[in-house]
Amino acid sequence: MKFEDNLMIQFLKKFDENPFLIKINGKEVLVGEGEPTFVVRFNKSLDIKELRRSTSLALGEAYMRGDIEVEGDLFQALDQLLGQMGKFSLDKSALKKLIFTSNSKKNQKDEVSSHYDIGNDFYKLWLDDTLSYSCGYFKNPDDTLYDAQVNKVDYILEKLYLKEGMSLLDIGCGWGFLLIEAAKKYGINGVGITLSREQHKKFSERIAEEGLEGQLTAELMDYRDLPKYGKTFDRIVSVGMVEHVGRENYDLFLSCADKVLNPKGLFLLHYISALEEHPGDPWIKKYIFPGGMIPSLREMISLAASHRFYVIDVESLRRHYTKTLLCWDKGFREHLDEVREMFDDEFIRMWDLYLCSCAATFHNGIIDLSQILMTKGVNNDLPMTRWY
Repeated sequence: MKFEDNLMIQFLKKFDENPFLIKINGKEVLVGEGEPTFVVRFNKSLDIKELRRSTSLALGEAYMRGDIEVEGDLFQALDQLLGQMGKFSLDKSALKKLIFTSNSKKNQKDEVSSHYDIGNDFYKLWLDDTLSYSCGYFKNPDDTLYDAQVNKVDYILEKLYLKEGMSLLDIGCGWGFLLIEAAKKYGINGVGITLSREQHKKFSERIAEEGLEGQLTAELMDYRDLPKYGKTFDRIVSVGMVEHVGRENYDLFLSCADKVLNPKGLFLLHYISALEEHPGDPWIKKYIFPGGMIPSLREMISLAASHRFYVIDVESLRRHYTKTLLCWDKGFREHLDEVREMFDDEFIRMWDLYLCSCAATFHNGIIDLSQILMTKGVNNDLPMTRWY
């Protein structure tokens, strides 16, 4: 066996908690003990320097190029491998420019656009009809993805304790389904802000289609411009947006929300969280979410206290996100013919890897999904027990 092959195999042998088989140049090597549950076929050797620099980036790029193929269920393979992420190598200094990007308005707008503006037609293929691109809520084992997304929105709106005529701000509103449901079911007046041109366009179209022009407004706006927007709100919700803010700006994000929330108002923050503060995964940051940063639960709650936000409820929906991502991946795979008309094979392998790897990291508790409900003021006019 070639010297470089031996170096690579010795590096990979430390991921031995679950048995798998390596196939390379006509040779087979068992990692771990027992019957292998999946096979990793190497069509090309990986540079040991790249594996040590960033294991996730080296393996991820090799999979995208087709240098690595997985025989078996991709999610199951990643679930077993990513459960050992503590053994991954990462040279933060060598990847400083990739991991720590600028939090300027222009750069963050470009980063958001790189992911969310690749085409509404693409997202329509594998999201459900609500066009919800965040964690669903599976109340029943046989809930469809559509059911779960409607459940999620209903659950959030119940937590916000909405009443007719209230004003609701959605920071990072996506394609607008939450605000549309809030307007139709509760009679609120709402504003949704996003940095994505495609999302803004579609949300504006949906407002017109639903005849809600008098109740809802879609704005292309950075959250930092909210204090000078000239409006305040009874309720604020943010779903899956704070992950794009950057660690240095978490406090600023909460400050902007504080400045536009009315006294006794409620703020629900729904976001991907982590047990500990971490700069992020290099492969995800390079190819999927440039500039993305996942807040820990403790730092977000600590910062909320400095703005006199009173936390009244915290809930984890982590397992719901694993199921949501697997539903998305199933839908993505079912529409590969249409996707191939839009993107090349490298993109397809990248997107499949993204969805399955995120499902695996949620399943392993590497990341979580937190909903934090906060009040502005101590004695809000709310029931004394959970009302939802």
